[in-house]
Amino acid sequence: MTECRPFSDFALSPALLKTLQELNFAQATAVQSASLPAILAGKDVFAQAATGSGKTAAFALGLLSKLNVGRFRIQSLVLCPTRELAEQVASEIRLLARGIHNIKVLTLCGGVPAKGQILSLEHGAHIIVGTPGRVLDHLQQQRLDLAEVSQLVLDEADRMLEMGFATELEQILAALPQTKQQLLFSATFAPEVKKLAQAQLDQPEVIIIDSPALAARIAQQFYLLEQHSRSEAVKRLLLALQPDSCVIFANTRKEVQQLYSELQQQGFSVAALHGDLEQREREQQLLQFANGSLQLLVATDVAARGLDIEKLDLVINYQLAHDVETHTHRIGRTGRAGSEGLACSLYTVDDSHKLATLEQAFAIEIEPLPLPATNSNQPRQPAMVTLEIDGGKKQKLRPADIVGALTRDNKLAFAEIGKIQLQDFRAYVAVSRNAYKAALQQLNHSKMKGRSFRAWLLTVV
Repeated sequence: MTECRPFSDFALSPALLKTLQELNFAQATAVQSASLPAILAGKDVFAQAATGSGKTAAFALGLLSKLNVGRFRIQSLVLCPTRELAEQVASEIRLLARGIHNIKVLTLCGGVPAKGQILSLEHGAHIIVGTPGRVLDHLQQQRLDLAEVSQLVLDEADRMLEMGFATELEQILAALPQTKQQLLFSATFAPEVKKLAQAQLDQPEVIIIDSPALAARIAQQFYLLEQHSRSEAVKRLLLALQPDSCVIFANTRKEVQQLYSELQQQGFSVAALHGDLEQREREQQLLQFANGSLQLLVATDVAARGLDIEKLDLVINYQLAHDVETHTHRIGRTGRAGSEGLACSLYTVDDSHKLATLEQAFAIEIEPLPLPATNSNQPRQPAMVTLEIDGGKKQKLRPADIVGALTRDNKLAFAEIGKIQLQDFRAYVAVSRNAYKAALQQLNHSKMKGRSFRAWLLTVV
């Protein structure tokens, strides 16, 4: 098992070490401890690391250490499977780079108009973070110059290949300089990923952060369905465990929609995450889930890719996944950052082969548990709600402006305000459910930046 080392052990710049200290990042995670020496030495890296293991900071610190700020050219390219993951990666790079002046990180993702990206590209950037489809589009339209890229990161490479990005990756890789450092991170060592690594990487340092070992801190419970339907079993688990946040995985979009409809009718705070959603709907659902104003997400594995929630109390497998890798990826979303997690899996007698595979992979003996008794028939309502404001970064709004408006005249306590997210023309703030009417009154009758803004309650789509 990889020993976790303090960041001061690594050859990082004083500016980066100071930022890590300010962020209270003293100890590197297992994947950071294992990969940082090779990354900083300029070697290619092929690492198996699950979502939530700290891989983003590992490669971000490597990119920032090699960057020549004075040379305003694209020097690093990070490719991600989904827009959500790309934006999270870009945010973390910017956070770690805050002690280094004038670094520009630009996201190039689908699902948003290309016009703003084109204007940003004209002004240049140091680091590009994007999805393969949109990056290739800019490349083919000759809006993107990758001639000076010295570092390439493929983040969640297995997901990119599963989502059908192999052709786009091949074309992007062909446009990059032959000499460059390449960092490939994947949750699994699937055959397609190994083939990509063998074709692209030059004598890579291979790092395995064993996923089953990672899952050891996650309590797994298995429930044999005999007398109860799957949806009834899910309801019993939710009422008994009362999680603040839970993702329920189903294998098909149809099952996602059916379970979502049943839970919604029974009064649960729930949203369905599937491929038919408009990008804005998806973003708003994920935003509400992340800030504690939405309790449940029902999703397929494809729809949940790139989903990165800091604290997830519970994962429920509505059906068992088709393979160990997917099961591991699902349950790895709970129990992050050293905290304990819980994963509950429903199965039938027809799943005996899948159970045997899981027992072997996790070195456990699966004993079916009885569904827990419930003390209440009332679904839990989230402690927070989300308010939407019709102004954002383009109107020069800052989180401090929103907090100031809410706490003016002591109408709201600081403790009643949750996460604030700013977009170009919108802002979202989570507030205590008990205080949201007072919060709306404050926002709609106060001025920020010398002007009035409208605010309203954002409901689950």
